[in-house]
Amino acid sequence: MSVSRRAVLGAGVAAVPVLSLSSGSAGAAEGGPLPTDPGAYISFTGGAFSLVGVPVVVSSDDHPGVVRVAGDLRDDLERVTGVRPGSTVARQVVLVGTIGRSPLIDTLVAAGKLDVTGVRGRWETSLQTVVDHPMPGVEKAFVIAGSDPRGTIFGAYDVSYGIGVSPWYWWDDVPPVRRDRVWVLPGRHTQGTPAVKYRGFFINDENPALGTWAPAYFGPGKAPGYPGGFNADFYARVFEVLLRLKGNYLWPAVWGRAFAEDDPENHRRAAAYGVVMGTSHEAPMMRGIEEWNRYAGAGTDPYGGTGEWSYRRNAEAIRAYWRAGIQRMADQGFEGVVTLGMRGNGDTSLPDGDGIELMQEIIAAQRQIIEEVTGRPAAETPQVWTLYKEVQRYWDRGLRAPDDVTVVLTDDNWGNIRKHPSPAEPRGGGYGLYYHFDYVGAGRNYKWVDTANLRNVWDQLHQAHAYGNHGLWVANVGDLKGNELPTEFFLDYAWNPRRWSFDRLGEWERRYARQNFGAAAAGEVAELLAEYGRLQARRKPELLNRRITLAADGQVVYDDQQTPFSFGHRELERVTGEWRELGRRAARIGRGLPEAAQDAWFELVGYEVAATANLYALREAEFTNLRYAREGRAATNDLATAAEAGLAADLDLADRFNSRVAGGKWRGFQTQPHIDYGDVDRYGPNAPWQQPEKDNVALPDVLFPAVRRIEVPEAAGLGVSVDGDEPATNAPTMTLPPFSPYQTRPQQFVEVFNRGRTPFDYRVTASVPWLVVDRPRGRVTRQVRLEVRVDWSRAPAGRSSGELTVSGAGESVTVGCVAERPPSRRALRGFVEAGGYVAIDADHYDRAAGQWRRLAGIGRTGAGMTAWPVTGGWADSAASWPRLEYEVSLLSAGEVTVWTYLSPRNPTLPTAGLRYAVSFDHDEPRPVDITAGADDGLLNAVWARNTSDNINRSATRHTLASPGVHRLTFWAVDPTVVVQRLLIDTGGLTPTYLGPLESRRL
Repeated sequence: MSVSRRAVLGAGVAAVPVLSLSSGSAGAAEGGPLPTDPGAYISFTGGAFSLVGVPVVVSSDDHPGVVRVAGDLRDDLERVTGVRPGSTVARQVVLVGTIGRSPLIDTLVAAGKLDVTGVRGRWETSLQTVVDHPMPGVEKAFVIAGSDPRGTIFGAYDVSYGIGVSPWYWWDDVPPVRRDRVWVLPGRHTQGTPAVKYRGFFINDENPALGTWAPAYFGPGKAPGYPGGFNADFYARVFEVLLRLKGNYLWPAVWGRAFAEDDPENHRRAAAYGVVMGTSHEAPMMRGIEEWNRYAGAGTDPYGGTGEWSYRRNAEAIRAYWRAGIQRMADQGFEGVVTLGMRGNGDTSLPDGDGIELMQEIIAAQRQIIEEVTGRPAAETPQVWTLYKEVQRYWDRGLRAPDDVTVVLTDDNWGNIRKHPSPAEPRGGGYGLYYHFDYVGAGRNYKWVDTANLRNVWDQLHQAHAYGNHGLWVANVGDLKGNELPTEFFLDYAWNPRRWSFDRLGEWERRYARQNFGAAAAGEVAELLAEYGRLQARRKPELLNRRITLAADGQVVYDDQQTPFSFGHRELERVTGEWRELGRRAARIGRGLPEAAQDAWFELVGYEVAATANLYALREAEFTNLRYAREGRAATNDLATAAEAGLAADLDLADRFNSRVAGGKWRGFQTQPHIDYGDVDRYGPNAPWQQPEKDNVALPDVLFPAVRRIEVPEAAGLGVSVDGDEPATNAPTMTLPPFSPYQTRPQQFVEVFNRGRTPFDYRVTASVPWLVVDRPRGRVTRQVRLEVRVDWSRAPAGRSSGELTVSGAGESVTVGCVAERPPSRRALRGFVEAGGYVAIDADHYDRAAGQWRRLAGIGRTGAGMTAWPVTGGWADSAASWPRLEYEVSLLSAGEVTVWTYLSPRNPTLPTAGLRYAVSFDHDEPRPVDITAGADDGLLNAVWARNTSDNINRSATRHTLASPGVHRLTFWAVDPTVVVQRLLIDTGGLTPTYLGPLESRRL
């Protein structure tokens, strides 16, 4: 029930004292209250105002979205307390309203009961406070007052958050904790004014998951031929979670969808909720490209558009089409941000070429249409021009949109921003950001589970904010469900970047975990989520059957039938083991949660951890099977069976999601292919990057590459492989990698395996007393792994050689071994060479000059280092470059190669590129531009390799005159460089994906 204007204006009120307002915090309004964390003024033990059973009252004169959110607040209070609030005035009451629009609020302000200083006139700002004797017959009111309708909406949802209702309560079936006592603390509370004006997400790449589930759940379509699902009822759920997350802006689904046409109610529902509508970078003038494909291209558009999507050849029809979009916005009265510019149909570059004059003509024509339809200057209608993919070239060549237009800069589709605003080019319309948590395209689609590393996301969003990007932020969230954590963080950070410094990311994760799974498990869940993000950052799950290498001529070579992880250094084994352990941790935490939380756990955490861990185990079995098949091992078929069991487990996890979670609510949602990528014979020339169409079917041949089964003979046959050998050749002589007392690689081994079905006895003998094998005698059925070590108390100084002879089944194989015993430890300092290399994690420096920031967990193996602040400030001379120094002990003189592992960033600043430098001792620093020769940094093979590997590897060569202790220095030439690792190859570094374990440091 609503309260009429007449009822409130007729009520007498008496003045009461109000608290003064303070300011000074980031996000605080001038003269207003300090911002508080969401819901921080809610207590479950006591306070100034009890919310249990208290009616929630709103004026019918307020915005429809405010009237509606009051109903949501009633629902949320009932969910938590079990008591349904009323909607009429009582002795104690919750008053919800918008300053200047609600007579409830305006009467309190006029009577001096409510001080809205610092809130009135702000953008999307709210105030929550308890007022005594607000009106006759009311003893106390908890007031939620907004500076504008969305401010009020955000204020009401902030209360919901505080009492324990997750923003994802519907999308992920999160039950709140039941409370008998819910109180509001005394004082005046606000969440401040958002730092970014428009904040939202893009539902995209929504087939097959969302596109399968939504029509089944929300019913048939309303437009002829429309498959259904994406109607006003669907979008109501999207709008609600967007607003609960304090977002205000949406790009609707586009894959075969037309927001305005699929359900004529869609735009009206957006207006009723108070959501700002936009369209993606390929859909100008408030008309989705699907509308053209359905109607205009067929000559049936009721607004007159027809023919080819080419402005050069069909300008009149396209202008009529655009005019209809702006007219529809004016007629229906929804709030929108208009996309300018033009791209090709199907998310491609323009078929008309990329001439600047043509784009200038297009933008001018669009703004003229806006002025003619609205009857106002174009600057009074919010507009954006998104520099996505090839569109950024217009900007780089000097084209500028009118000053009032917000220029939206983008990432490279893989979470690395391509350009920051230049301080030399301030704009009235400001700048925006389009960012990805989901993508379809090269190097490969990633659409299955959340793969965002929150530390990397923070670094990029922090850079955007630091360089003055505050106008409009939108994230591609794919199906939305599945990317909950990064979506929520993206919108939280956009609201108040200063609240979430890097050091507080753990706190944010604990808050997220507490809101969805309760306080008791929050710490463990937060740690699990952080580790999940770190492990996913190594490589997208869809890329686990692709190895990318650089040929001698610099060409990128793709192999979709190889694991990217090396068998050497036990790398494939180690990374799979880490995922197995994470899966065990997740299962243990899940078992400890109450039954009511099991669905939410599986949807938000359990599935993505278990399914990814299973996929790693599946790939390990698959690629080990292929290796074993080449070697003729008796265990080959066991691994084929294990891989096929992994596929069955994958299908079972998906079936649980689709059929058993939440009573089958999400039936058909978990249908995204993620295993069969790369099969050109089956899926054609786009198979290396485009998703396969027949994944998740119960057939062994879905595995690509296919596992192999071999015919194992009856007779025993000796096989031997050694650590680092892939695959074993069973040559008469093999060689283990060199041994060193300073090595950190996993314990080296020799594997003795059977090529037949008959077991045999084996024996290993050493030619020198310092070689030790843990089990020199035994019996082999399938295979045994023997660990080999050196007894350094018996090994001579310097470099020594020895042999192991492996005998069995009437054969023998010799394994060569080398022990490298360096000079006295007194002559060594820092990181010590072993096995022909030195591996250094960047944060383990000896000395630093300039300011640096350690970004824990941002790297594929650990932390990264970035010079601080990210906006630079050091002069363009080597003397002022920030630097990190590392002491290293090298065992020989001559040429060495230094491999530098950097986060795969782009040249975001108006400089020549993105540069670092390396030097030894007192040599001049040797600068390297990691973007040199990479076209525009996007859509080329080097970029695809770097983003797929999530690392930029570059090399410099140096000549050292003598062995011994040296100083390796890394220099930050340009800001925004993030260095993760440094590897010195003295001649023994073998290829690995992550690089070897860090060297021993003295």
